[in-house]
Amino acid sequence: MKKAYFSKRYGLRQAVLKRRKTKTRRIIKGDFENVTAYHANGVWHFIADTKDGDSIELKPAFQIGEVVAVAQSYASAINPLDWANRLIYKDTPGWNNALYTRPDLMPHCIRITDIKCERLQDISDEDCIKEGLLVGETDPKMYGFKVGKHVNSYMSPREAYAVLIDRICGKGTWNRNPWVFAYGFELIE
Repeated sequence: MKKAYFSKRYGLRQAVLKRRKTKTRRIIKGDFENVTAYHANGVWHFIADTKDGDSIELKPAFQIGEVVAVAQSYASAINPLDWANRLIYKDTPGWNNALYTRPDLMPHCIRITDIKCERLQDISDEDCIKEGLLVGETDPKMYGFKVGKHVNSYMSPREAYAVLIDRICGKGTWNRNPWVFAYGFELIE
């Protein structure tokens, strides 16, 4: 089983667990002219045309139907009453860092329901919201995301998502408009 990381700092893991986040985009390294997709033997394949005229296959991290663990630290994943596992994992790097945890010990999983390859800025307003944005409670035209306990608000879903992706993936990511794998998923219990 694989793991998927969702930023705790920006409230995205919590958005997954509350079923507010059902989409995620993962940046593909490299710059391509065009990407085409085809389905063969139950697997999606993506072929990218490079700027020098070659074609390469891009391999998505996940496939449709795959079950993936939602990564979190052992401190937050292990039941406080499970003393045996708490003692085993308390002094490991994964106690406070989801990067070092085992997927089979994670209490929450998602199932991949959709996959496509597109440019980052091809995202729709609807998909921006499905990326876990908060929609204003008092003003439904406000969109935002958490930074700790504070909420940053913007006038459009695209504006909010552009700032969020720059915070997560590095300044200038939105403007570079890289190719991404766009995954749809559902939380499973």
